[in-house]
Amino acid sequence: MTEKKRLILAVDDNPRNLQFLGKLLSDNGFEVAMAQSGHQALNFIRKNDPDLILLDIMMPEMDGFAVCEKIKQDFSASHIPIIFLTAKTDTRDVVKGFEAGGVDYVTKPFNSAELLARVKTHVEVKVLRGLLPICSRCKKIRDDKGFWEQVEVYIESRSRVSFTHGICPECLDRLYGDSDWYRKSKK
Repeated sequence: MTEKKRLILAVDDNPRNLQFLGKLLSDNGFEVAMAQSGHQALNFIRKNDPDLILLDIMMPEMDGFAVCEKIKQDFSASHIPIIFLTAKTDTRDVVKGFEAGGVDYVTKPFNSAELLARVKTHVEVKVLRGLLPICSRCKKIRDDKGFWEQVEVYIESRSRVSFTHGICPECLDRLYGDSDWYRKSKK
């Protein structure tokens, strides 16, 4: 089975930077999407689910900090890791990037091998966060503290999902298949 190509969204107002990032990432096995503004990036994210975002800070109209904050406020996109890729090197900017929700901060000019290592690491962490340890017998899920919970309890406590319950036909057969009343009701 072939592994799915991971989608990276590169956001920079400079077409040359996007071209360089696009080649670097695609040559290393990533699928690449590009946006030249914060608005384009937000529109792309509404329709797609990138595995990681490389985000410039200094852009017209909406800077990278504002874009990051908007993404982190959107429940459906808040899980996407964001690496700031920028010429801003001041410690206050680095801290502001992390406070806005970034997972990493790389300054330009960057070392390609280092950037690729950071991208691969954050994509792997995102994938691993998406894995749920589930009991193969009872289907309970182990939470972050090592406790086992029913699937619906786990999901309801970590999302905006609510469950309704019913019994599927296969389970009805298993539960009541030997009962006369059930066999009669199926005729």
